[in-house]
Amino acid sequence: MEKKDMKVYREMLLKKKAELARGIEHIANDTLKASGRDAGGDLSAYSLHMADMATDNYDREFALNLAENEQKVMHRIDAAVEKIDAGTGVYGDCEACGKKIAKARLKVVPYVEYCVPCQEQQEKKRR
Repeated sequence: MEKKDMKVYREMLLKKKAELARGIEHIANDTLKASGRDAGGDLSAYSLHMADMATDNYDREFALNLAENEQKVMHRIDAAVEKIDAGTGVYGDCEACGKKIAKARLKVVPYVEYCVPCQEQQEKKRR
């Protein structure tokens, strides 16, 4: 892959990483720093109804799962940037078969690790 293409992909990766970091920060501010009553808008000294507490716990758990998934994507982005910075020419190569990943695929998901056939095989293994 040409250096100018690598620069474009690197910029895309860093932009995506910044977006994810803002999303994680937002989740952390909304979910982790607010108490159950604060999050529910209840400012009284009375305890929440059990159903309200369950809903709040579900919402908090859902938000934390989102943040965890975004963190995993950030790690994949970091790995892709490291490949580009190393200059070894392995960025854009499938980690399973070693073939070049299509540029169209990299433009959509610049941190992708596998070509389409290998990605399908990975997904079949997970099922």
